Amino acid sequence: MSVDLNQAQLDALVAIADSGSFEAAARALHVTPSAVSQRIRALEAAAGQVLVSRGTPCRPTGHGERLVQLGRQTRLLYDEARQELGTLQAVELPVAVNADSLATWFRAVLTEVAGWAATSVQLHVEDQAYSQELLRRGEALAAVTSEAVAVQGCAAEPLGALRYLPAAAPALAARWRRADGPDWTAMPLVVFNEKDGLQDDALRQLGVTGRPPVVHWVPSSADFLEAVRAGLGWGMLPEQQAGPGLASGTLERLPGDVIDVPLYWQRWRLESPRLRQLTDAVRRAARERLHHD
Repeated sequence: MSVDLNQAQLDALVAIADSGSFEAAARALHVTPSAVSQRIRALEAAAGQVLVSRGTPCRPTGHGERLVQLGRQTRLLYDEARQELGTLQAVELPVAVNADSLATWFRAVLTEVAGWAATSVQLHVEDQAYSQELLRRGEALAAVTSEAVAVQGCAAEPLGALRYLPAAAPALAARWRRADGPDWTAMPLVVFNEKDGLQDDALRQLGVTGRPPVVHWVPSSADFLEAVRAGLGWGMLPEQQAGPGLASGTLERLPGDVIDVPLYWQRWRLESPRLRQLTDAVRRAARERLHHD
């Protein structure tokens, strides 16, 4: 695809991808909807492809997603250059991270970022098995993911493993305890959302097929912990998150093996000082707080 690239046209495409309509994109860019339409038509003419599916909401096509990614990449480099010249107040860093990492080891990264001047971190919270999709669509410039194979245009490196263990409130564990251990087929279960298969993996390791009749969805890492601690059901908790409850007796460690979820850092292949700085912060936090073989 040979395209005569224009940053204003790419910015219009990115704004549509972010907002879902030409009108909202126009407001974000402080131009008229007609100007956005003209930029998209010119970009589509140069590309020889339809780049935006005009529906409700509007979405980039496959070719459009590739140009959205390019638009974000060039915008980052352009913004860093403008900041060096003193004409831009803050550089934006969109990053995808799973909720359990954000609630545990990734907080050390945020502590570092808090000391950086003129940097706006935009966190996309997504399951580690799906966060690379945000890289593919160009919605994030870096991601914590469980995918070892790098997305096209990205570099991937191992970070270590986030360790999970089965836990429950002592009262719930006592209620469902049998002579040979917990009644896994009946004890209520807590899962994060429809993508969460961690508890299923733990049950399979115990030789249990299927889920119990009562399964609760709690799609927040902090609230998931509180739901388990309140006795709503048992669940797989990050070791770092479960530690205080196990020590105080508000949580009970259930039988069963720990599960280590390997994590990887995927980032665009860009010579970006801010992205390099972020990567170094992620490496330090992972080295100190994740499990390594």
